[in-house]
Amino acid sequence: MKKTASAIWEGGLKDGKGRLSTESGSLKQNPYGFNTRFEGLPGTNPEELIGAAHAGCFSMALSMMLGEEKLTPERIDTTAEVTLEKQDDGFAITAVHLILKAKVPGASDQQFHDIANKAKAGCPVSKLLNAKITLDATLLS
Repeated sequence: MKKTASAIWEGGLKDGKGRLSTESGSLKQNPYGFNTRFEGLPGTNPEELIGAAHAGCFSMALSMMLGEEKLTPERIDTTAEVTLEKQDDGFAITAVHLILKAKVPGASDQQFHDIANKAKAGCPVSKLLNAKITLDATLLS
């Protein structure tokens, strides 16, 4: 299985503008630029998209692994905080912190945390990233 996305960039780093698109059409010529990435202006940026991908992938992996234990989540709510840091050789994504709140009827707290940590390590996006990945998991009643 292969999925595709594309980026078009025109101009210099600070004055240029880019557009992101996905094969599915969920992003169509979505604008991004230096100001949306480094200056906090509205719009998307690569780190935000990586965070969305990681949160989505982790949530699906967790749902699958819970199902393997005969548990059906009522709700999985995951936020991914992606850290971009300046280093000697440029910028790097150094960490992703996953914040999970889930309602899983029948799961014990220990069972939930064990499965959540397994999902953190096992989701394909986690495997892709060369960053420290941490998790705060809360089982809601």
